[in-house]
Amino acid sequence: MNLTDYTYLLNKPDTINDRHAETLDTVLNAFPYLQSARVLKLKHLYNQDSFHYNQALKVTAAYTTDRSILFDFITSDTFVSVQKGLYEKKLEELMNMSVIGSEEVIVAYKPAIDPLEQSILTSIKEATTSEEQKVSEKLAIGKPLEFSKNEKHSFQEWLQLSRLKPIDRENSKKETPSVDHDKMKKLDLIDKFIENNPKISPITKDATVPIIEPIADDTSYLMTETLARVYLEQKKYSKAIQAYEILILKYPEKSSFFADRISDIKILQQNNN
Repeated sequence: MNLTDYTYLLNKPDTINDRHAETLDTVLNAFPYLQSARVLKLKHLYNQDSFHYNQALKVTAAYTTDRSILFDFITSDTFVSVQKGLYEKKLEELMNMSVIGSEEVIVAYKPAIDPLEQSILTSIKEATTSEEQKVSEKLAIGKPLEFSKNEKHSFQEWLQLSRLKPIDRENSKKETPSVDHDKMKKLDLIDKFIENNPKISPITKDATVPIIEPIADDTSYLMTETLARVYLEQKKYSKAIQAYEILILKYPEKSSFFADRISDIKILQQNNN
């Protein structure tokens, strides 16, 4: 890939094909911090509806210096829209395809399958497909997450690590802690306070005790269907169920749809415990 081709892809990201994607992989192996190449590869995975997209989004975010720019890009019309005229172009190519010569194809006779036998085969096929796989397909797990402009909170939640790895401190060098003079002064003040043995007078019965109301931390307004899917992709099933319960209250017209989602998530939760 030369500079001209690369510049063209930057201006026309919808034209990226599989050959370009392979070349971009080679470029990224040589220059892993080339952010423009990563977003181009990300765009290709999104266009292909690839299950690799969600993980690639996290990796791209890790290599991006300003994630707000990445968020603006993946929520822009340039990124989300499908290439215009592509379907019409392919259809025109098929209609104008010329056929040279012909060949007679003889199809061997195949006896019709008995309805009972067909029923048995269908039952066997359905039995081989696990219930968890069916639920995962129904919940569209692994499908590209689509964020909108007003879902920055959902995007930030998606970039959070779902599993924290403990730090291995066995081989770390032990450093001598430096003396903090300000901390020593504070400790001296605490010691003097204890030596003076201060007493706190009890509150009289007639004294009025002020009532402190707890601060309500209501973040339900931030809840979106995308954020619910984010929790589901991160396998945070309890949070996903809670998210859909909030969505039922926000959008009662879709309550049956969200209730079905909750039932499916509970099946996954049960199978993964």
